[in-house]
Amino acid sequence: MTQTKNLEVWLRGPLPDVPALLQPVAHALLQAREEVGNFMLDFPDELLWERPAGVASVGYHLQHLTGILERLFAYARGEQLSEQQLAYLYAEGKPVGDDRQSETLVQHFNEQVDKALEQLRQTDESSLTETRRVGRAQVESTVMGLLFHAAEHSMRHVGQLLVTARVLREMGNGNMVD
Repeated sequence: MTQTKNLEVWLRGPLPDVPALLQPVAHALLQAREEVGNFMLDFPDELLWERPAGVASVGYHLQHLTGILERLFAYARGEQLSEQQLAYLYAEGKPVGDDRQSETLVQHFNEQVDKALEQLRQTDESSLTETRRVGRAQVESTVMGLLFHAAEHSMRHVGQLLVTARVLREMGNGNMVD
């Protein structure tokens, strides 16, 4: 028998109270949270805003992961972005307040994942094909499209975060990156 804690989240079985069609979204968000949490343990705060080779910083990815979940899930609820959400969007990539500490940014992401999971639990599967309008241009999408995009977009940024963080750690240790 395989121990489930060593498996990726999607192989651990269905999550309670999450509609069947939204299990992949929940699994991806939990996988993202685990990977970020594990990789960011003891990440040096002085490297958080470094941009090796001009790529986005680890801090940016952590802010963006939090922001994109909040924004896409708001659209999925049929809401437009608030002034606060827009301000957060425009501030992504800049250290603000406690955003100078990786632990704080990881905590904010974890809290946003919790909010997203709660919204998934409350989402009626019959609403998944309902039209939602996105952004100022009011581009048409669906509840399902927004939720799945939130999951895949999050995983894309987790991958970028992990690579950037590894490069920075190696450079910080005086190692050349192959």
